[in-house]
Amino acid sequence: MQRIALFLAPGNNQPRLGFVEADQLIDLGAAAGTNDLTALIGSGPDWNALAGKARASGARVPVASAKFLPPVPDPRKIICLGLNYADHAKEGGHARPEYPSIFLRVPTSLVGHGQGLVRPRVSDKLDYEAELVLVVSKRARHLTPANALDAVAGYSCFNDGSLRDYQRKTNQWTIGKNFDATGAFGPWFVPAADLPPGAVGLKIESRLNGEVMQSDNTSNMLFPVVETLCLVTEAITLEPGDLIVMGTPSGVGYARKPPVWMKAGDKIEIEIEGIGVLSNPVVDEE
Repeated sequence: MQRIALFLAPGNNQPRLGFVEADQLIDLGAAAGTNDLTALIGSGPDWNALAGKARASGARVPVASAKFLPPVPDPRKIICLGLNYADHAKEGGHARPEYPSIFLRVPTSLVGHGQGLVRPRVSDKLDYEAELVLVVSKRARHLTPANALDAVAGYSCFNDGSLRDYQRKTNQWTIGKNFDATGAFGPWFVPAADLPPGAVGLKIESRLNGEVMQSDNTSNMLFPVVETLCLVTEAITLEPGDLIVMGTPSGVGYARKPPVWMKAGDKIEIEIEGIGVLSNPVVDEE
């Protein structure tokens, strides 16, 4: 399985793509001719061939010393699904949806693995949401069940950090889902060929300070990857590097009695089988 990360090496502020191998990042930029994952996936790369070329000549950086960035740091579109697991819809008092709840995030809301997930100064109601995110491989419109997966480059983990009080200030969820540095994304990108088609059958879990808060399986999505891609592209043209964030299972903080909110000093982890663990400390906005 290939794991491709975007990172900063110590003493270097130029983002680099690298393959994760054991406890090292092998520099991929020279072998690929780019450090832009969007450009790379748009070219339809042979990941195994690139990995071999990088191993032969790429510099190595210890994972422990690297600063991880979102694998796609500036996507043109971040399309998110709400209420995509029946139990989560139920815990929020919603009926089982007949059509997905779709909203958008902005790139400034993204933060990489290991970096601070920011609780803003205006709210103490920061909630976690473990989610699968897919990365789009090519320009696509009017996808069908037969060709939808051709538009998927790969997958990663996402934490759709939500300010619940702001989310409920209006009928639209946008403001509560877009505070700066509340959407953790990573730690790396896994090519679609290294996971089951549509990322079906993967365990998905969140842990707050080591305690399991959410645990489910991607097979339980109400609108799985293929159907979501078909529905989204009825309206929207997808482009390489676009993200689709696939919704969260039950167990979120606001539905607990009493509610559980993330606070400074907490550690929140999102783990998806076959992908890895996205881990972030929670920090207060300066």
